[in-house]
Amino acid sequence: MVTELKYSATNTYLIRGRKGLLLFDTGWAGTFPRFCRALGEAGCGLQDIRYILISHYHPDHMGIAQEIASHGPVIAAADVQKAYIHQSDHIFQKEHNRFFIPVKDEDLRIVPLAESRNFLGELGIDGEIIHTPGHSEDSISLLLDDGCVFVGDLNPLYELELHAGTQIEASWRRLLAADPRTICYGHANTAHPEMYTLIEKIIRYTDRGLSLQQIRKKTGAGELFVEDVVRMYLTHRDVGVQGILDRIEIKGR
Repeated sequence: MVTELKYSATNTYLIRGRKGLLLFDTGWAGTFPRFCRALGEAGCGLQDIRYILISHYHPDHMGIAQEIASHGPVIAAADVQKAYIHQSDHIFQKEHNRFFIPVKDEDLRIVPLAESRNFLGELGIDGEIIHTPGHSEDSISLLLDDGCVFVGDLNPLYELELHAGTQIEASWRRLLAADPRTICYGHANTAHPEMYTLIEKIIRYTDRGLSLQQIRKKTGAGELFVEDVVRMYLTHRDVGVQGILDRIEIKGR
C-alpha cells in the first residue's frame, strides 16, 4: 500500500511492505516538523520506517533525510548515487539553512542495483530500483511489480516526444517496457500511462501497415477509438502521442 505524505512542495511516499516501511524522498530542510505531523496523520511513527530511498540528491528531495535517519531509519542509496550524495550540501550552506544535517556516510547502506530486488525483499516489497538518468545523473526510479512506479523528477511522460533521442527517453523506455499502471511523480499529480502507451502502440502498428481490424485485435481497443487515433495520426502532419491525447480530450472521447 502506498501513502502520499503532503507536507512540502515535494511529493513523498510511504510504501508499506509486508515486513516494513520504505520512505521514498523527503522535503527541503526545515520541513521535519510538518513531516512528522503528516506521518502521524498516516498512522505511522518514525520508528516504523526502516529505510529511506532518495530519487536523486537534489536539496528538495534529500533535505531532511539525515534528520529522519537520526531517529532510526536508515538511508539506502543505490550504488550509482554514491558520488552524488553530498552534491547539495553547499546549497544549504550558502543559504545558511540552520536545519540541514548532511548525510552521514558511515550510516549509509549502499545498495547495488543488481541486488535491489533482494534489498526490497527485506521489506516484503516486490520490485526493483532502476537507474533512470535524465533529470540528473544520480536519478533512480522505484518500479514495483504491481505496476506502480516512483520517478522523482524524471520529466513527465507527456513530454516524452520533446526528449526524443535523449537520456530521458531512454529512461522512460526502460520503465514503459514494464507496462506501469501508475506513475508517482515528485512534483506532479499521480498519472496513469495506459492511454499514452495505447496510442503509442496504435501509431506503431499504423506505421507497420496493419489494418484497423488487426490493430483492434492486437491492442484490444474499441473500434471507434482506433479509428479516431489512426485518422488523427494520418491527417495531422507531425502529430505525436501528446497531440492526439489533446485532441481526444477536446473531443470528449
